[in-house]
Amino acid sequence: MIVTLGVVLVIASVVLGGVAVLIPRTPTVPLERRRPFRTEADSQLTRFAGSAVQSIERLLAKRGIRYFNRESLENAGLRLSQAEFILLILVGAFVGALIGLVVAGPLLAILLVVAAPFVGHLVLGFLAGKRRAKFDEQLGDTLQLLSGSLRAGHSILRAIDAAANESQTPTSEEMRRVVTETSLGRDLLVSLNDTAERMKNEDFVWIAQGIQINREVGGNLAEVLDQVNETIRERSEIKGHIKSLAAEGKFSAYILMALPVAIVLLLLVMNPEYMNKMFTTPLGWVMVVVAIVLMTIGGLWMRKIIDLKF
Repeated sequence: MIVTLGVVLVIASVVLGGVAVLIPRTPTVPLERRRPFRTEADSQLTRFAGSAVQSIERLLAKRGIRYFNRESLENAGLRLSQAEFILLILVGAFVGALIGLVVAGPLLAILLVVAAPFVGHLVLGFLAGKRRAKFDEQLGDTLQLLSGSLRAGHSILRAIDAAANESQTPTSEEMRRVVTETSLGRDLLVSLNDTAERMKNEDFVWIAQGIQINREVGGNLAEVLDQVNETIRERSEIKGHIKSLAAEGKFSAYILMALPVAIVLLLLVMNPEYMNKMFTTPLGWVMVVVAIVLMTIGGLWMRKIIDLKF
């Protein structure tokens, strides 16, 4: 099996190298104008990746396809275009197809190729959720920076700019975006509400509402933000307590979801002939599809049980 995998990888590398040599590049702007201070030439792999990205961009623009929109990539914290991310998915699908072909045959290779776009969406969702959770953790420190800047005599926009300079990502990125949009003429409250919607953070909605009320009726905005900060910290303590109580249920759900997959992989490694009928007969294919459907339903059910709303 290892020898076969090595042969497949060597053949794949030769094919990719030949394609990289044969595909021409016709940039609209000369390289010396685009990168006047670059002394080293791009590698063959870099040129091939650039040509592939340009081809994908032309294809997407011609057909008007928006499979991965800009908002989803930005929410995940990826500084990639749609074409670059699709290229990564195609490479992952190619590698998955090779592994599936070596391990279990053509059926698993086709399944991995078909699953690649869905895995891409799952990765974007996971990264976006992780980024939003980090933004929520930094919200208390952000409020302290805002209230401190306001007490020092700065305006709210200058306080947001200070928070953008002194905070960590993703808070710094979001605050910098608010400052940039406001500098370009957009209303501050609209930018703050868009940030709250983009981060799906109810606590940040309170901050935007507090700033809006202060602009309408006046008052000490620093004290208002301190009260909001205190409320948010109390809610965070309750969230942490509930998460600790629900941790056992989540861990049990992870084990139950991973156990069937682990058993199948173990059988494929220890006794491949025992699992051949699952991938080579119509009845086996039906059983695999039914198992995937049942596991998906069970996973969504368990997620609904342990997903607590605050």
